Amino acid sequence: MSNTKSRLTREKIAAVALAIADAEGFHAVSMRRVAQELNVGTMSLYYYVKTKDDLIAAMDDALMQEALLPSLPKGWQRALMAIARRTHAIFVRHPWALVAMSSAPPGVNAMRHMEQCLDALAETSMTNKQKISLLATIDDFVFGHALRETSTEATVDRDFASAQLATGRFPRLAEVFGGGRMEVNKSRFDQGLLALLRQHERE
Repeated sequence: MSNTKSRLTREKIAAVALAIADAEGFHAVSMRRVAQELNVGTMSLYYYVKTKDDLIAAMDDALMQEALLPSLPKGWQRALMAIARRTHAIFVRHPWALVAMSSAPPGVNAMRHMEQCLDALAETSMTNKQKISLLATIDDFVFGHALRETSTEATVDRDFASAQLATGRFPRLAEVFGGGRMEVNKSRFDQGLLALLRQHERE
């Protein structure tokens, strides 16, 4: 094996592709672009990733490795909270992945992530169907919250908004926003997730 190939690994290629996507957007990721960053010929990559789809799969597997906890906290709710926080943080760091990785086939680390989620629920009395339903709902919450958090917020025309509130046509909005500002609860993610888990516990 040449020196070029010996210093390449599938994991290193995926790490470089992730860095490109973070810096320039997912559209900038290509076999040629990754090869340029690694200072190797494009053909050298094909020993480790066969196609662009295979490269995306490797990137997704690297993200799923980030999602794995070293160990689970005691208690199924605490364990799922910890997994959800970690997963949420990944998509905040890599917001492009919410859409770009949606079609990637599950790799070994995605399976390990799912195994860890199910391990968190192993001591509960939930059926397999209930476990899968809960985990899917948590994913929906995590992905949706991360998408909203990483999206660009629209600029509010405060003069226009104040004039509209002053007409009296929007009493509910005036009650909430009439003071000019509303305190934002920075722990909204945790509160929403905990409410979801507690609701499921009561069902």
